[in-house]
Amino acid sequence: MSDNKPSVLFVCVHNAGRSQMAAGWLRHLAGDAVEVRSTGSAPAETINPTAVEAMREVGIDITDQTPKLLDYDTVEASDVVITMGCGDVCPVFPGKRYENWKLEDPAGKDIEIVRPIRDEIKARIEHLLADLIPTN
Repeated sequence: MSDNKPSVLFVCVHNAGRSQMAAGWLRHLAGDAVEVRSTGSAPAETINPTAVEAMREVGIDITDQTPKLLDYDTVEASDVVITMGCGDVCPVFPGKRYENWKLEDPAGKDIEIVRPIRDEIKARIEHLLADLIPTN
């Protein structure tokens, strides 16, 4: 952990939708208290425009994010690894906390379908944050 800050890595296949929304929520809700990373096992060329739109609706701008390729160093440097359907390609290191969030993939979906995915991700992020940074 850098500066005693927990670091969280979100991993999905394309790093264009779910993982980007999750990273956006965590940055928004945690501020500088958590180091946030997101990658994909087979990154897309660009972030999902519907995911961008869904996050914009709640006041979070993720347009500056780009899909990045998952690598071992990033996993090794993270305290918590949250996977979202990346399958067996996610490396496992001893001593890391792993969670697999089963979420619908927003790829190719209309905004009406992406909104509930966005909202479920927010609820999971709030739960994760309460666990990572307990309030006394």
